[in-house]
Amino acid sequence: MNFKKCLRCGCFFSSVDDICPNCAPKDMFEMSKLKTFLTSQVDDASVSEISKGTGIEEANINRFMSNKDFLKEVKKEKNNIDINL
Repeated sequence: MNFKKCLRCGCFFSSVDDICPNCAPKDMFEMSKLKTFLTSQVDDASVSEISKGTGIEEANINRFMSNKDFLKEVKKEKNNIDINL
């Protein structure tokens, strides 16, 4: 285990993850919310528009969108339609 700084709240914790145990449920909720939004909305929404539509901070949207596994799930839900952000 490594001593890390949480990417959401900034607290220090010991884990292999990048998010502290207190923020992990928030991350999962927001990822679910973002996936639902992306699979039901137009493909050419900007990060700012997505943030306004979901209430998720732009920094977290960018972090989620850099997660390849998350993107695969979204594309699978959208029947392999490319998402352009």
